[in-house]
Amino acid sequence: MNLLGIDYGKKRIGLAWVQVGLDVVLPYGIVNNIDELVTLINKEGIDKLVLGMPLGLDSKENDNTRRVNEFAEELKKRTNLPLEFVDERFSSRQADSMGGDVSRDEKSAMVIMQTYLDKQ
Repeated sequence: MNLLGIDYGKKRIGLAWVQVGLDVVLPYGIVNNIDELVTLINKEGIDKLVLGMPLGLDSKENDNTRRVNEFAEELKKRTNLPLEFVDERFSSRQADSMGGDVSRDEKSAMVIMQTYLDKQ
């Protein structure tokens, strides 16, 4: 089963990929919009989506949460794939502490995916 971790942002969408069983999270690039994302999902045979949910520090929803929910609804409609949410609070901070040449958006998606795997 191929899982795609998604860090949705206003400007860019960071991606991370993992194949269940191997459980090694890899950076998977950046796309600029939902059209590019849907094309990639269909081309790569993704089976499940894992999307970071930006809750406030008080665990409450905010404008970003609503924006991600709208994005998730559109993504579910267009891909018909199962989608799970992961609390992404502090994922950017964790991403910033990671080394390497991978973009911050991809690193955030990797953190989101690893958080999901750790809870399974």
